[in-house]
Amino acid sequence: MTAFGKLIRTTAFRLTLVYLFLFALFAAFLLGFFAWNTRHLITEQITTTVNAETGEISDIFGRRGLRSLVLTIENRALRPGANLYLVTTPTGQAIAGNVGSLAPGVMASTGWSETAYRRLDDQDNANHFALVRVTELSSGFRLLIGRDLEERRRLFGIVAKAGQFSLLVVVVLGLGGGIFVARRVLRRIDAMTGTTQRIMAGDLSGRLPVGRSGDELDRLAGNLNAMLERIEALMMGLKEVSDNIAHDLKTPLTRLRNRAEDALAKSRTEVEYRSALERTIEESDGLIRTFNALLMIARAESGQARGNMDDFDAADVARGIHELYEPLAEDDGMTLHVKVETAPVHANRELISQALANLVENAIKYGKPIVATLPAGAGATAEADPKEILVEARRVGDRVLLSVTDRGPGIPVADRKHAVERFVRLEASRTQPGSGLGLSLASAVATLHGGDLRLDDAHPGLIATLAIPVLSGGSDRLAAQMQDVPQKAA
Repeated sequence: MTAFGKLIRTTAFRLTLVYLFLFALFAAFLLGFFAWNTRHLITEQITTTVNAETGEISDIFGRRGLRSLVLTIENRALRPGANLYLVTTPTGQAIAGNVGSLAPGVMASTGWSETAYRRLDDQDNANHFALVRVTELSSGFRLLIGRDLEERRRLFGIVAKAGQFSLLVVVVLGLGGGIFVARRVLRRIDAMTGTTQRIMAGDLSGRLPVGRSGDELDRLAGNLNAMLERIEALMMGLKEVSDNIAHDLKTPLTRLRNRAEDALAKSRTEVEYRSALERTIEESDGLIRTFNALLMIARAESGQARGNMDDFDAADVARGIHELYEPLAEDDGMTLHVKVETAPVHANRELISQALANLVENAIKYGKPIVATLPAGAGATAEADPKEILVEARRVGDRVLLSVTDRGPGIPVADRKHAVERFVRLEASRTQPGSGLGLSLASAVATLHGGDLRLDDAHPGLIATLAIPVLSGGSDRLAAQMQDVPQKAA
C-alpha cells in the first residue's frame, strides 16, 4: 500500500472529510440564506418605493386629471436612473412613459409581476428585467410603475461568486488540514506499530513513544506502557520462577532418587525398607508443599482469589494461628503470644490465614535471639522476653495490620526487598527446612488485597506486617455487629 493510500484510509482523514462536508454544507446554507435575505430586502425596498409612487401618481390623476398625469409621468421618466413608467389607454395604447416594450400580457392584469422589458432610449436590443406593478385607474386607464432588477441581480451575483470562492477555500484548506492531521496521526501510529512489532518479536523492553501534548494518544500510550511494564515484570517473574524451580527442586528430586536407589541397593530387612519409604514420603511431602505454595502464589498474583472475598474479623484469624502454632513454638523453646482488637476486613480468609501462618513459621525458625538478654534502649526493654513471638491484629485508619514480632537477628535493610522473592533464603547454611516461599506468598497475598508486606526493625528482631486495606461496605457493617460481642482474652 502506498503512503497516500495509507493516508486516506486513516480515521483522522475520514473524520476530517466528514467534518469538511458538514462545514461546507453549513457554509453553503449560510451564504444561501444571506443571498436570499439580500434579494428579499431589495425586493421589499423596491415594492415599498413603487407602492408609494403609485399612490402619489394615482392621487395626482384623481385630483388633476389625465393631462397632469401625463406631464408627471413624462417629467419623472426623464430623470437619470429613473423607475419604469407607462400609462396606457383602455385599449392598451401607450400615451406616456419610458418603456418601449414589455412581455405580452403584462398590462392585461393588475398587480405585481417580473417581466422582461426594453426602454425607449436603449441603444441595444437586449432585454432587461424589472419588477413592476400595474394599477387600473378610473375610465379604464392603466398605470405601470416598476424598477429594474439589474442591481438585485448584480448583488446576488457578487454574493454567489463570493460563496463559490469561499467554498473552494474551505474545501482546499479542509483537505490540506485533513492531510496534515492524518499524516501527524499516522506518524505516531506508525511509531507505535514499529514498537509493538519489536515487542512481538521478543523485545519486551520496548515502550511506546509518549509526547508532551497529553492528548488521547499520549494517554493511550501511557496506559499501554504501564501494561507492558506489568507484562514484562510477569514474564521476568515467570522466568525467575522457572529458573528457581529448576535450581531449587533439582536438589530434593536428586536426593529423593538417590535415597530410592540406596534403599534398593542396601536395604535388606523390612524395617530398613520402611525407613527408606518414610524418608521418601517425607521428601515428597516437602516437594508437594513447595508446589502448593507456588500454586497459591500464582493464584494470588493472577487475581483468581478475588472471587472468594468475605467479611470476617482479622482478630479471629490471629487467635486461630496462635492456637495452632503455640505448641510448635514451645517445642522449639519459644513462647507465642497474641494481642488483638476488633479488626473487621473484607478479604480472602484462607489466603490471609496462610500468609500469617507463614510469618509465624518464619519467626519460629529464624527468630531465636542471638543473646540471652536484651539490652535496654533502642526500642527494647529490660523486661522483654528474648524468646517471645508476638502476633498482633489491629485496625489503624483504613487498614488492618496483622504483624508478627520476634527477637531474632532480623533482616538487614539491604536484603529486605530481596527476601520476598521466590526461593530466596537468607540463611547461608540452610540448616532449617523450607523452600524460601513464605515471605513471597505473604507479599503476593498483600498485593492481591491492595496492601503490602512491611519488614521493619524490632530492635532487635523483625516486625513482619501485613497491611490490608479495609474495603467499604461489609467490613463496616461487620464492625458495627462486633461492638457488642465479648472479646476473647489474648
